[in-house]
Amino acid sequence: CSAVVGKLMGDQPEGRMKVSYNRQLKLTGYGSGAIVIDYVFKDGTQGPKHPNPGKPYKGTCRTAYLPYTAEGKKVLHLLEEAFEQKLTFTIGTSSTTGRSNTVVWNDIHHKTSTYGGPSMHGYPDPDYLKRVTEELAAKGIK
Repeated sequence: CSAVVGKLMGDQPEGRMKVSYNRQLKLTGYGSGAIVIDYVFKDGTQGPKHPNPGKPYKGTCRTAYLPYTAEGKKVLHLLEEAFEQKLTFTIGTSSTTGRSNTVVWNDIHHKTSTYGGPSMHGYPDPDYLKRVTEELAAKGIK
């Protein structure tokens, strides 16, 4: 059994999650209105839970999108909980740049584009909200 008991806490470095709403932005398959999530992590020094304690790491800025719907708002609350539990990001090697000691996603998929479909981490992707809810549930966030 791989059920999470208690509250799972991750090793995400200090950062910020800012949520805003854009009523004009269109996500294909959902009509008008989007929830925009901006994540900001400054450069810092790795702590005892990180891969290389005492060594510097490179911060990052990421933007993600959810539809402004009842289901999108529910997923937003789950993502906020994941962020508070330090589960959204970690320090590792970027699969995009190959750079190590950098802030990277931590197995909770986000839509970082408003278009292009799943292959471009964008919309349309009709199963995304269901999939990300399942990913969060696997980390004990329901």
